[in-house]
Amino acid sequence: MAIKTIPPSRGPAKSSGRDRAERKLAFRMTAPSLVIMALVAAVPIGYAIWLSLNQYSVRTAGLSRFVGLENYINALASQEWWAAFGQTFLFAGLSVSLELILGTAMALLLNLAFKGRAVLRTVVLLPYAIITVVSAITWQTMFQPNMGLVTNVLSILGLPGGDVVWLGEHGYAMAVIVMADVWKTTPFAALIILAGLQVISAETYEAAELDGASKWQTFVNITLPLLRPAIVLAAIFRTMDALRVFDLPFVLTRGANGTESMSMLAYTQLRENRLVGEGSALSILTFLTVMVVSVIYVRFAGGNIRDVAKEEQ
Repeated sequence: MAIKTIPPSRGPAKSSGRDRAERKLAFRMTAPSLVIMALVAAVPIGYAIWLSLNQYSVRTAGLSRFVGLENYINALASQEWWAAFGQTFLFAGLSVSLELILGTAMALLLNLAFKGRAVLRTVVLLPYAIITVVSAITWQTMFQPNMGLVTNVLSILGLPGGDVVWLGEHGYAMAVIVMADVWKTTPFAALIILAGLQVISAETYEAAELDGASKWQTFVNITLPLLRPAIVLAAIFRTMDALRVFDLPFVLTRGANGTESMSMLAYTQLRENRLVGEGSALSILTFLTVMVVSVIYVRFAGGNIRDVAKEEQ
């Protein structure tokens, strides 16, 4: 009796072929948009790089000479660059840390079920909707000596700081800029973390309650670990934005008293001092700094997000 052989199934091969076809189709459909986005980003960056490799005359328009990496060498050898570098990272570290802590607290509050929660969520997000320059002017007025709201309140209560020119002294000026940034952008962090809270199932908390876990134990062992992807995502967005800060120190202090950021130093050299080559080099260094920090974040923090997603699956 002849034995019939069953041919091997071609399901996986067909599936892989279909996947390749779908990837090719997706690439073809998105290629025009990707090319346009690349050109929009690459052309200004390429032009800035070309400007940074030249030295331009401040007297004769259009007169320039090629100097290669001289502008970069001078920038990296200057104390101004490293001072702005340190001040920018100090600002980013303080503001992002406070925003994540306060944003987590706000998200936990907004996640509770109570009457008027929708109205409170709207009110909390209002600072983020205000233009940064407007909020900076408001904070500048609040800390004006002898007439500002904060300084008058401190003086009436007899607290330290009532007789201090906040925007005119080292340390105090940075504190005002950090407070202004935290007030404005904490709602953004809270919104991302709140989205992470919405994903956590109620059954998880019910199981913890049945096991006799306290509120604090539930927060530390359940809520916080499950919120890690959302917190990391908020940290990435806010750190990238904080390292590019320009408007707050420009409006509040004009970069004086230890508040000049990398972006503001590049602006000063490029626009006010009309040193096109030097200012362009500082702009490229700022761009590279942000890019390096972005790569580090994605490399390490992005891996944590993927690990948590795999654990949840």
